[in-house]
Amino acid sequence: MDELKPLNWISKPGIGYTVVRRADGGMNLTFTDLSEATIADWREFAFEHLMGSDRLTRNLYDLRNVPVISEKAIKMAVEVNSDPSTRNLRVAVLVGSEKAREAILNIAAEVVGSGAAIRIFTNLGEAETWLAKSMEQIG
Repeated sequence: MDELKPLNWISKPGIGYTVVRRADGGMNLTFTDLSEATIADWREFAFEHLMGSDRLTRNLYDLRNVPVISEKAIKMAVEVNSDPSTRNLRVAVLVGSEKAREAILNIAAEVVGSGAAIRIFTNLGEAETWLAKSMEQIG
């Protein structure tokens, strides 16, 4: 098996997310807030990891513990994941309710992008199943 890329993530005070490496080489990001500081830190971290991305990467963004997902946070996430360097990225976003899922879909639909393959889920098992599929299966 190939050696996993270093994570290069360090927990910081006042930042509301954690990151762990997935067995498939991707990342699990778990958010507890989407404050300005958290969003800015995540954006910088995300762009650092996109540089040099040369193979399919599967990331899971767990937002179930975030009480409010702002329009600004959604648009920033769409912007980052629309970058051409995300062409090898598959992102499963896990939210706590169907209402949150629909809100994200409505806002994200306004922003056109052609980067990462992104799906939004309310069920962890369904998110993991989708991430495990080959690119041909998700076509």
